[in-house]
Amino acid sequence: MTQLQFNLDMDVLKDSVLNSNLTTVVKSALILILNEFMEKERDEYLQAAAYERSNDRLDYRNGYYERELVMTMGKLTLKVPRTRNGGFSTDLFEKYARHDQALVLSMIEMVVNGVSTRKVTQIVEQLCGESVSKSLVSSLTQKLDPVINQWANRALNTTYFPYIFVDAMYIKVREDNRVVSKAVYIATAITNDNKREILGLSVDHVESYESWCRFFQNLKSRGLQSPKLVISDAHQGLQKAIQREFVGTVWQRCNVHFKRNIITKLPKKDSSDFRLMIKRIFDAITIEDMRKFKDELMDKYGNEPKFEKALSVLDEGFEDTVQYMSFPEKIRVNIRSTNSLERLNQEVRRREKVIRIFPNTQSAFRLVGAVLMHYQENDYSLRTGLYKSRDNKFLT
Repeated sequence: MTQLQFNLDMDVLKDSVLNSNLTTVVKSALILILNEFMEKERDEYLQAAAYERSNDRLDYRNGYYERELVMTMGKLTLKVPRTRNGGFSTDLFEKYARHDQALVLSMIEMVVNGVSTRKVTQIVEQLCGESVSKSLVSSLTQKLDPVINQWANRALNTTYFPYIFVDAMYIKVREDNRVVSKAVYIATAITNDNKREILGLSVDHVESYESWCRFFQNLKSRGLQSPKLVISDAHQGLQKAIQREFVGTVWQRCNVHFKRNIITKLPKKDSSDFRLMIKRIFDAITIEDMRKFKDELMDKYGNEPKFEKALSVLDEGFEDTVQYMSFPEKIRVNIRSTNSLERLNQEVRRREKVIRIFPNTQSAFRLVGAVLMHYQENDYSLRTGLYKSRDNKFLT
């Protein structure tokens, strides 16, 4: 094992102690240690110490060159030994390259977790004493592209997903010197083992029948089989795309969205009894009771004009909203709404707000994909319907 001997320049250390802070002292000492380490590496390579005559000598010393090493305490300028024939190479920078990689990964993780590029540059400068540009941080995040593309295009034919949730959210993207709205399509699913998985995403133009068809076709091209049930809101283009791309699949209208649609049509005053009866309908245990309570509501308020719009919404969408009652009782609570997907959208929105306007579509796909991958691996519970919140409580 190499024995390191240090001829410390006490004047340097004394000056550091008297005229600077502790970090500078540590940096000065570390520079001396690392320089001496490389000296010993060169001695072992040459098989001869300084000024030593040896028949086993492989080469001769040829001075030094300076090279910088960035560590968490800042930038270190080291004296790297050279040999006459140039065959010597130190292992020091290879060993410490992991620190550079850790720094890069940390910067990328900060961006994924919702820290703006401006704040990332400030944090790095505080930690390392070196400034980095926002463009560098942005370019580093592009390293995520191959990983995210591989995840977003992974095969789906190894598992059957009987229940699929789909939804779209809107973001702002800069395109052709204009700021436009684009839709982010996200699909999640539940397996027969009651495990959740994020199936995929897409960034496309405004939500439409054609764009939903393209999204579903992409999922099918990756091996997705037609599910038993698709749960979503009542977007007409989405409904039509489900019918076309998944023949024989039942559509479940989101229970929560449906009730909101009814409530928005109610008068602001004197509607508390109506609201209680709506709650009674969807709290019923059997489909027969649900239909019975719905008919009672229709009979009671059918002749009152102020409830006409709310009753029309209820009557029109009721059957599509109770499709989950045809499935096993243990799974009903998890498939009656898109609440699970809405929570996922909130995680994406929390990070998207930091950026506000994406520079292009690819950057939007990159960030949303990174958030979804992170959420799948860390926060998205394998048990159906359970999501870990920030205070470690479980939400149903």
